[in-house]
Amino acid sequence: MTDILFSSWGEVIVDNREKDPEDHEIPENLSLPQQFGGDDHIKALIGWYGIVLRSKDINIVDLCRAYLTAIQDESCGKCFTCRVGTKVLADILGKICEGNGTHEDLETITRIGDVVREGSKCNIGQSGPVPLLDAVKYFAKEFDKAVADKKPIPKGRYHYQLTAPCQDACPIHLDIPKYVECIREGKHQESLNIITEKLPLPGVVGRVCVRPCEEHCRRTILDEPVSIKHLKRFVADNSLGKKGEASFKATPSEKTGKVAVIGAGPGGITCAYHLARLGHEVTVYERLGEPGGMAAMGIPDYRLPRDIIGFEVEHIQKMGATIKYDTTVGKDVKLADIEEENDAVFIAIGAQLNTKMRLEGEDEGYEGFIPGVKYLLDINMGIDPYPEGKKVVVVGGGNVAIDCVRSSFRVGKDDVNLVYRRTRKEMPADHVEIKDAKEEDVQFHYLTNPTKILTEEGRVVGVECIRMELGEPDESGRRRPIPIEGSEFVIDCDILVPAIGQAIDLGLFEGEDKIKTTKRNTLIVDDFTKETSNPKVFSAGDCVTGPSTLIRACAGGRKAAINIDRLINGKQLETTEDDYFDKLFEEVKVFDPREKIGFLGGRKRLHVRMLPPDERKQSFKEVEQGYTSLEAMSEADRCLRCYRVGMVAA
Repeated sequence: MTDILFSSWGEVIVDNREKDPEDHEIPENLSLPQQFGGDDHIKALIGWYGIVLRSKDINIVDLCRAYLTAIQDESCGKCFTCRVGTKVLADILGKICEGNGTHEDLETITRIGDVVREGSKCNIGQSGPVPLLDAVKYFAKEFDKAVADKKPIPKGRYHYQLTAPCQDACPIHLDIPKYVECIREGKHQESLNIITEKLPLPGVVGRVCVRPCEEHCRRTILDEPVSIKHLKRFVADNSLGKKGEASFKATPSEKTGKVAVIGAGPGGITCAYHLARLGHEVTVYERLGEPGGMAAMGIPDYRLPRDIIGFEVEHIQKMGATIKYDTTVGKDVKLADIEEENDAVFIAIGAQLNTKMRLEGEDEGYEGFIPGVKYLLDINMGIDPYPEGKKVVVVGGGNVAIDCVRSSFRVGKDDVNLVYRRTRKEMPADHVEIKDAKEEDVQFHYLTNPTKILTEEGRVVGVECIRMELGEPDESGRRRPIPIEGSEFVIDCDILVPAIGQAIDLGLFEGEDKIKTTKRNTLIVDDFTKETSNPKVFSAGDCVTGPSTLIRACAGGRKAAINIDRLINGKQLETTEDDYFDKLFEEVKVFDPREKIGFLGGRKRLHVRMLPPDERKQSFKEVEQGYTSLEAMSEADRCLRCYRVGMVAA
């Protein structure tokens, strides 16, 4: 970063233009990669937070012209100030770059830029003029020269992308501000169509997503984030469930082929959806008797009713996708045979195995010792995993562990405990799920770790635990738990459920030597194309990332479908400009929690109604009740529409 000549990013001015390289200041609030993509080096960045100039070859006036042209193109047109003001600015800069500018134009740029920034209703207009005003202020000589010379300025090479903090944080990059705005305007079907352009499971994701978008919602800086997840659910329930279907229209590819998808979970269904939309013949193989994979079998009905999954998957079948249930690849049908019969294969098997606790006796088959994945699978199939047991101890701190304890009440267990070796602060489970479990009277034992399974006559009767304290951070960044000598104690129980992690079963690859795997027993794929070491086989989801989020699996399924289509059409699989911007925005953060927005909040989030704890813990009725139409419109109205444009000069 010592090569930065000038930066106004985030209102922090670093000007090295007249300094020797050894005296250059480094912008402390910015990390800018050297490379954009391919052979393109990043010579300059211009965007919502200012300008960063790395090369003297960049003409600052033309850079501003290109940027304001992009801002004008992306303006929604609903706000007069932004619509007209950005056009005036883009036209003036175009005139200057053609050699027809005047000194009065420079005064107009400053005046109109201030008006657009102060008078626009959304972040396109509010942030668009920021780098232009910085340029006019700090590069006045360059602007004066462009006007005085009366010569055309050659156009540079630029790449730009429209984004928003929430949209950038969403793994599948849904156009969140747009679909939320449609809800505010009462355009529910249009909102659904925007969502389903990328995501075929809005009702599923609208219930169980872990909401990375909301963590990056700029409204959080003012008061509370917009309830993006519940707005997605509202649209799905209102439009898809009552008034019709999303626009699942096929747009056939130039050449179509046959594709097999292994696993009918979120990743597999998303891949099948996009391939079917492109006209490909898709067959999905699923080992269970219904769709959803681990989303159906691992998430209880009180969070995600399985008829929601079935309803949304049914629409994908109407598009032509075939699903073969109760079919285990590697047992009922060989992977090699599937590969031979298809042009491509997409593998999206979930994390179906439990990670062991490494306690003596956990493989002895004790009655009452039930791994978390099996515990939830039985419950979701309507089976009490161990009717004789009433006192439950679940070990773990993730969402599976929370689902296990909350489900225990619902199958008649009356003493439910969760043991976790760190504090609540370090728990990876969704904080909302933790709160809901506390309300339902789950007993939490923090800084506690099991050391021994206690049994009598082959049955679990308790678990010996030890108190822990937190030491220095480990590789995960969390403080390492350390046992406190002599602090052992016993929790009585007749059901012990380990839920400390999940693992991948790669049994379907037996005899397959063309697909490389990691030491963690996950598949190795190209990060951008999702292609494995076998050029006909693609993969995404838990079997690539390890246990992760549902929306991340959906994003991987969509990316794989795009590249499978390219493969079938004989096109080269390559990193796209979208991929390059993903990498760039990882470094140049789209969301800054320290940002000064410039106005007051105070309009709190509208929380959905929930069944009372004493009522909900007795049944599998859906706990969250969802928004009414008026509530959804009111919550959508809290959105600040935080679009912003990022552009690089290459």
